[in-house]
Amino acid sequence: MKRIVAIGELLIDFVPQQKNCPLDEVTHFERVAGGAPANVATAAARLGGRAAMISQVGEDAFGTHILKKLRSNGVDTSAVYRTNRANTGLAFVSLDAAGNREFSFFRNPSADLFLEETQILPEQFADCGALHFCSVDLVDWPVKRAHRRAIALARQAGALISFDPNVRLPLWESPEKCRAAIREFLPLADLIKLSDDEVRFATGCEEEREAAHKLLEGRCGLVLITRGANGSAAYTRKTVVSVPAMDVPVTDTTGAGDSFIGSFLYQLVRDGIAADGLAALDGRMLERYLLFSARYASLTVQRKGAVMSTMEELLKTYPAESGTT
Repeated sequence: MKRIVAIGELLIDFVPQQKNCPLDEVTHFERVAGGAPANVATAAARLGGRAAMISQVGEDAFGTHILKKLRSNGVDTSAVYRTNRANTGLAFVSLDAAGNREFSFFRNPSADLFLEETQILPEQFADCGALHFCSVDLVDWPVKRAHRRAIALARQAGALISFDPNVRLPLWESPEKCRAAIREFLPLADLIKLSDDEVRFATGCEEEREAAHKLLEGRCGLVLITRGANGSAAYTRKTVVSVPAMDVPVTDTTGAGDSFIGSFLYQLVRDGIAADGLAALDGRMLERYLLFSARYASLTVQRKGAVMSTMEELLKTYPAESGTT
């Protein structure tokens, strides 16, 4: 199986011990290694795939913790650099009664923003089946240029390019700058994953189907839409498939989308699906992939923090998956 490589932010999520409590009233937090791209790489590795991370952390204890956690989960960290120019980023989170989040970020700047394009090397994409990135590190810092070089090198290596905007407006000077960066990078992706509440912001389209068709006019061969409790959908130029969400108690939605796309990429790379094969996926295969990822994400939302499950845990909860792995 080829590798899934993720590039972008690495940070520490401080997850609240209290639920249904505004952030300014939370008194106890639990430290959890985070960053959406890292969650995606971790999901793939925990499922039994091969995964690697490209990023940068500070020369501090939080950076050390993140590296240890990634390695313990089977993620290759040989392309995670350390710098003394800034500390590792932090995010404090609060949860409402439904497990939805409010964020407060401490990364002005953070170590990942100083990742240089000269640190992105061709050998980092050897045997790479997919490169995944998000929008958090597409701000006007060196890391944005590093993303462009990574995408170019991954494409040269034959990898498919996956983009989950994962909008976090508090990290941007304005919504307009965030939107502009997302729209700058959307045309570079072979696979685009959006949550239902990001569709209009990212594409300007009111309807999900209209947005998917607009995105599929370019290079993109597959659009995934996650709808929270309302399930998920996959769009190609010829096929539309949707599946319901699993009916499970929700503790924390942190990492739900990351576990979904991480497990989806795991399946694509496991099955040898390249960028030029995305558009040809039939409805039956897409439904199978969606159901696998919906089940996998359902395990994540039942835990605090972005905790990615193993294949063993997935099969224990959903034995039917034994026929699809």
